[in-house]
Amino acid sequence: MIQVKNVSFNHLRPIFKEINFTVGVGQKVGLAGPNGAGKSTLFNLLTRQELPHEGNVEVEGSVVLVPQEVKRDPILEKSQTAREYLDEHYIHDDRDILEMLRGLELSEIELYESAHGLSGGQKTKLAIARALLHTPDILLLDEPTNFLDTKGKLWVMNFLSTYPKTLILVSHDLELLDKSIDKVIVINPESSKIEEYKGNYSQYIKLKAQHDALLIRQITNETKHVKRMEKSLVGLMGRKSEKGVRQRVQLQKRIERIKESLPPLPKEAKRIQIALPTPQPLSDTPIKVLDIKKSFQGKLIFEHLSLVVNRGERIALIGPNGAGKSTLIKIIMGTLTPDSGDVVRNEKLKVGYYSQEFETFDFNQTLIELIAERGAMAHEKIRAFLAAFLFNGTKPFQTIGSLSGGEKTRLSIATLLLENYNLLVLDEPTTYLDVMSQRIILEALKKYTGAILIVSHTEDFIKELKPDRAILLPENKVLSWSDELLDEVGKI
Repeated sequence: MIQVKNVSFNHLRPIFKEINFTVGVGQKVGLAGPNGAGKSTLFNLLTRQELPHEGNVEVEGSVVLVPQEVKRDPILEKSQTAREYLDEHYIHDDRDILEMLRGLELSEIELYESAHGLSGGQKTKLAIARALLHTPDILLLDEPTNFLDTKGKLWVMNFLSTYPKTLILVSHDLELLDKSIDKVIVINPESSKIEEYKGNYSQYIKLKAQHDALLIRQITNETKHVKRMEKSLVGLMGRKSEKGVRQRVQLQKRIERIKESLPPLPKEAKRIQIALPTPQPLSDTPIKVLDIKKSFQGKLIFEHLSLVVNRGERIALIGPNGAGKSTLIKIIMGTLTPDSGDVVRNEKLKVGYYSQEFETFDFNQTLIELIAERGAMAHEKIRAFLAAFLFNGTKPFQTIGSLSGGEKTRLSIATLLLENYNLLVLDEPTTYLDVMSQRIILEALKKYTGAILIVSHTEDFIKELKPDRAILLPENKVLSWSDELLDEVGKI
């Protein structure tokens, strides 16, 4: 049982103002809200890593939180083997643990060997396995499918749909949310309040659309009413009598009261359109991959792979984890050399690369300073550009280091689109993005006229981007695009 009573919390701005909600025993909750709204903060309050400035958070039972990415885990560092980390009291059979590791795409893990040298993604999946084996009373999962391909996502979906205890889940995977939850709690960053909806995520979207339509109608009607009153106010200006002055003052106060009581428009209703710079045109093919081969430690990743990226073409790299997608991207970027074959780049080619590391950012720089440095535009245009990517209010004046993972992703892709790159290489651009942010980035990429090479596990995002072709790995096939290709990934 979780009870949050009149909780307020501030960090640079009010995150929560007197919020209240209850999560019952065994309830499955989806936690929603735009990146930076306070989802991670709420998880920290529930695990007592943060304390509310006002109000109380009451939690009964054991709580386990698995964050978006585990970079350092003190328990893992103390454990001699992966087996000890996963199940220190040796309650479970090795067979059950190995089955869970297979489901989470960790078949390469040796139970009785050290797990200290794992990547961030592997550590995160191992932490999820540990949490699921422990079956806490309250399980908090922040984007549990970030590092999983289609088969792994299906396994997590099936497991969580039958989880016997309380679950609170943050995910941009709509199918996972639909099958795993029975309630949605939405954090509204504009009001610093929360909204609750019964049902799964699709039901919430329908209810919210109905609510927003009513809200827009109410605001439209009230705005028309105010305009009529302001017109009447102009008519009263010529009256110098005491009665006329009194009527004018009363009407002015009524207008001000109505304006103050108007709720803010839903974000979708006030989205700003952006104009992206046109990439420098190329007279010839941007890049050619010619009969390349690559192996690591005797293991063949791919061979006889050829690809021509044409001007303005959108190509999706699809395949399970470990099939060689990131390896191919590194070869195309020139950071990795193929064992044989060649990569021919147009001499005027400018490549913009997105990865999840954000290593090109100065975290002490503000958003406005960054865009001014890279975009060379007037101050008011910088504010409009940032607003188009949902950086409103005081956000443009914050430092990059204060942003959430999803906000850094949004900012990173926004800065790529500012430059005159004629090829964008995007490695999992949706990993930290909420649904609304995905939509913003998708619409921006649709307007981009250069070539795109993309890897993403978010199937709906890929489908809506409408690629021209696909590279299917590990088969090393270059095919005309079909949405059915995404189904093939789950069968590999």
